[in-house]
Amino acid sequence: MNAPTERPEASVDPKLLEILVCPLTKGPLEFDAERQELISRSAKLAYPIRDGIPIMLPEEARKID
Repeated sequence: MNAPTERPEASVDPKLLEILVCPLTKGPLEFDAERQELISRSAKLAYPIRDGIPIMLPEEARKID
């Protein structure tokens, strides 16, 4: 039996990652598979991914250093 993080829906389509940018800075995003987040280094925010869907709302994002 696979762990929940190994299910296909727990990942993000690589083509989607190529076109997604930070809504605040329009900068690139890095995918953090372990935390299921998209990281915007320029905005210092981590956008959550829920059920395979990136939540690209600044108010939903977690601040990072």
